Amino acid sequence: MAYWLLKSEPDAWSWDQQKEEGRKGAEWDGVRNFQARNNMRAMRRGDLAFFYHSGEERSVVGIVKVVKEAHPDSTDGSGQWECVDVAAVRGLARPVTLAEIKAEPSLKSMVLVRNSRLSVQPVTAAEWKKVCAMGGVTDPPRA
Repeated sequence: MAYWLLKSEPDAWSWDQQKEEGRKGAEWDGVRNFQARNNMRAMRRGDLAFFYHSGEERSVVGIVKVVKEAHPDSTDGSGQWECVDVAAVRGLARPVTLAEIKAEPSLKSMVLVRNSRLSVQPVTAAEWKKVCAMGGVTDPPRA
């Protein structure tokens, strides 16, 4: 099992919208970047991911679980792009901002710090545990 971070503009797809989808989850669609697509291809059912609001918020706000592995993206007419389905697991007690992540020495190698534009990115187990702690999650789910 692995950990990931999924970025979304809250006006396009928000944490509240994700929660409304319930256990069935929803496609993480619309990704049009080869590296991000390849990361989704590597995701397995049960993997966990941070739900990150990009744009002005720039913060981790929740945790989702992969409920369906990579499959054709229903928003893509070319057949070139794929997506996974994710379901909300829980919100963070408090959002963890990008500024806080960048200020934390133990997170200096996190992909979010080094390549903040990548919309689907891996997270190490140590990074997962640290960001969860920063967000007030005392019993972080494990992949």
